[in-house]
Amino acid sequence: MIFETLQVIKEEVNGYFGANTVSLENIATIETEHGGGGGGGGGGGGDNSDVILSLINLQEEFTLKNRPNHYINNTEVNYRNPKVNLNLYILFSSVNTLYDESLKNLTKVVEFFQGKKVFTQDNTSFERVDDMVNVGDFKFIVDLYTPTFEELNFIWGTLGGKQYPSAIYKITLLEIYRDFVFEKGEVITGLNNGLKNK
Repeated sequence: MIFETLQVIKEEVNGYFGANTVSLENIATIETEHGGGGGGGGGGGGDNSDVILSLINLQEEFTLKNRPNHYINNTEVNYRNPKVNLNLYILFSSVNTLYDESLKNLTKVVEFFQGKKVFTQDNTSFERVDDMVNVGDFKFIVDLYTPTFEELNFIWGTLGGKQYPSAIYKITLLEIYRDFVFEKGEVITGLNNGLKNK
């Protein structure tokens, strides 16, 4: 569901731009794979995208960790591992070789998320092709995340040192779930008192 979530966001933001401005790529490898950006108005992405969307971190939501791990179906109890609830940290990097265009693109990204921060299958449109065919019900919330200067320096140092105009967003409550039953049992319907008075 991580890929599917980022793909949904990419398609939604591209819809706001009205063009394929955003590509889903690893910003740390842009220079090595694409030679450090296109000429003129083009960017550094594989398809000359002006904005690169990258996953930079994920974090488990510990407050939801202690939910029950059993489900009752009629008289049968199915035991499963609890769902993993994740927060994703995504980075939008504006890599246009013209600095003023990079700033304009970054502004449009911020404008998009100012207008829409809650994504569900009902308010979101995306192409159901290839890996997106089996996407079911979903809901996630996107909030702007503002790191300190020290954190920002560490992030870009980890990503290769070259800093682009960028914005970080936090996607909250993404559920990862595998429908796997590791044990089954019967529902307790009564107690059999086998004790005898002596």
